[in-house]
Amino acid sequence: MGETGLPQGVDTPMQDADAPPSNGLGGGSADNEDTVSDQGSDYDSDNDSQAVDPESIRRRALLPTGVCYDDRMKLHMNADFSPNSFHPEDPRRIHHIFKAFKRNGLIYLGPPAELPRVMKESPTKYMWRITCREAEREEICLAHEPGHLEMVESWNHLSSAQMRELTKQYDQGRESLYIGSMSYQAGLLAAGGAIETCKDVVSGVVKNAFAVIRPPGHHAEIDHPMGFCLFNNVPVAVKVCQRDYPEKCRKVLILDWDVHHGNGIQNIFYDDPNVLYISLHVYQNGSFYPGQPPNPHTPDGGLDKCGTGPGRGMNINIGWHDQGMGDGEYMAAFQKIVMPIANEFNPDLVVISAGFDAAEGDELGGCFVTPPCYAHMTHMLMSLANGKVAVCLEGGYNFEAISNSALAVAKTLMGEPPPKLKIPPINRDAARTLAKVQALQAPYWQCMRAGVVDVLDLQHHNAERLHDVVRTAQLQDLATRHLMTALYMQHEQLYKSYENQVLVTPNLMHARRILVVLHDPPGMYAQPDAIDRHLEPHNAWVVDGVKEYIDWAINQNFGVMDVNIPGYITHEEDSDAFIPALQESQLQEQVRTLVCYLWDNFLQLYQADEIFMMGVGTAYLGVKLLLINRADSKSRISGIVSFVNGALRPVKSETDPDLSSWYKDNSQIYVSSEHACWSNPDLLRKINKRRFGTVVRSDKAGLSAMMKRHAKEAQEWMGERMEESSHGETTEEEEEEGKV
Repeated sequence: MGETGLPQGVDTPMQDADAPPSNGLGGGSADNEDTVSDQGSDYDSDNDSQAVDPESIRRRALLPTGVCYDDRMKLHMNADFSPNSFHPEDPRRIHHIFKAFKRNGLIYLGPPAELPRVMKESPTKYMWRITCREAEREEICLAHEPGHLEMVESWNHLSSAQMRELTKQYDQGRESLYIGSMSYQAGLLAAGGAIETCKDVVSGVVKNAFAVIRPPGHHAEIDHPMGFCLFNNVPVAVKVCQRDYPEKCRKVLILDWDVHHGNGIQNIFYDDPNVLYISLHVYQNGSFYPGQPPNPHTPDGGLDKCGTGPGRGMNINIGWHDQGMGDGEYMAAFQKIVMPIANEFNPDLVVISAGFDAAEGDELGGCFVTPPCYAHMTHMLMSLANGKVAVCLEGGYNFEAISNSALAVAKTLMGEPPPKLKIPPINRDAARTLAKVQALQAPYWQCMRAGVVDVLDLQHHNAERLHDVVRTAQLQDLATRHLMTALYMQHEQLYKSYENQVLVTPNLMHARRILVVLHDPPGMYAQPDAIDRHLEPHNAWVVDGVKEYIDWAINQNFGVMDVNIPGYITHEEDSDAFIPALQESQLQEQVRTLVCYLWDNFLQLYQADEIFMMGVGTAYLGVKLLLINRADSKSRISGIVSFVNGALRPVKSETDPDLSSWYKDNSQIYVSSEHACWSNPDLLRKINKRRFGTVVRSDKAGLSAMMKRHAKEAQEWMGERMEESSHGETTEEEEEEGKV
């Protein structure tokens, strides 16, 4: 029995705050479009008090979906009424959501007297109204310190001027919230609504439910409010359910898809082994709200914050590198991380902290999650805990976006299949984020261990990273076949970074022709075991397309300088299983230093009449950097051949206006058939300009395939340029005869 003496799950006689009274049971809506029902009645049964026996419904296995809503929560308003006082946490947020539920026929709007019959005959046709009440003091204190409750309560005694002044103080700092004369009461209602929603789901009054509540809660800390949040609604509700239903509700999954990290929920449950908290949010290396906490010992939304003590592994942060994430990234997160771990955890209750500020159209969040995606994520979570899912509203500040997204979730809860969803490709950096999360969670979850390497354990066994082993093998092979050796570089930065990465033939100093090859490490391909994803050497291959060109050059009496430019330089302290390759801005300075050092100390001092440059992959950046930074190199270089499947590099110089024309006349730049430039007219016009060189479209995609396909063509092109440069040259014998 509730406070009003009615059974749980039945509405109390409560009138919508924005509607005039129409009968003794409650008010109808002031919006005409909200009062149109299947029966064509003008009655709104939001506040019907007729009891329906839940047991009769439960026996038929047709439990309804619940909804908790109370207009009084809209009374939490900003005390500052100045023209510039607009705040995104607008009271109308919940009004628009509930209005969308009404318009789409999810809320019964017919005569109140008909409600018992309708719910008995069609229990899943409408959402069951759940009573909203103020949370009790001792319930709030299950998740908050008593001092926090007393502070929020004290706002009731402030004057309007004092509230405005306090709001200004809060709005300037990390707290970022406003207060008004009814904020305390609205906060208690939001927490109480979350409690009743979760309790009705756990006890079986409803199969699942949606709490349309505000102010939101997931930022509120144990001892202070912040981020539009007064009390942390979800932790309060979860702790009440665990206390009141210890047998039915021991393990709880809280899934937070608000675009901001739920720092409050995380910190309340950070050492709790029975509550699994998973948050999908924008992190931006700690710069996105709520950002870095003032106390450096307090965890933030970083991927590595996995819980502490008995709660290790019970905190999972999927923090995106930037805004702009959408359906592809969120569905991938659910499929790769959320659902595997959630199934292994096997919760008794699922609570969704449903912020809709990652929705498409919400400018504050800046992401692109669509209503169908929210529906699919909800549908996946409904497969857990026997379908016991409670949704509690958090953020979301665009009225249309929040209404459409919440409506999609509510329809899914009621049993409507999620709409067809076309999943776009996942952002590459987001995919790396998911791989990093998997590696960090692997020690705690069996489902995360497939394909994850324990680097610290490997280092204990003196393991080496494969790219170092491959280069050592290349050195041994080229030394055996061509007597090539590693070039010793007397340079403080380059010595350790590029040890064994520059290989040269013994005749390099005296060769008349030199081929300089700047290339990425060889391609590596492997087929992992289908069960545990481990790799075996006989199922892995190294593809090195450069060897064919080195063999050809040596047969043509070239001296060869083979420069391997790894995407990452190994450090002894590296402990991550997956390390992204260096970004171009990081790689550029290293490569510039390297090519200028090789030119200044070796190539320009040698006797060669002809120097050919060859760039392969990202390393072809080195050709551009040499031409721009060493103006004299142009007169010594006879031709440039490059193979590109990534960014195309323009070659131009402010001090040498003829450089781009020279580059166009003396280069062959083979570009992958799948490069974006071929399908984009604007890019295609750009690459036809002189500064990109003579661009040739390959009919192959991968670097090795391109090099194999165009080997004869590229070698003939270099051969023709050798013949051209040899015309008019006088041999040493002819010079001697001339002297005679």
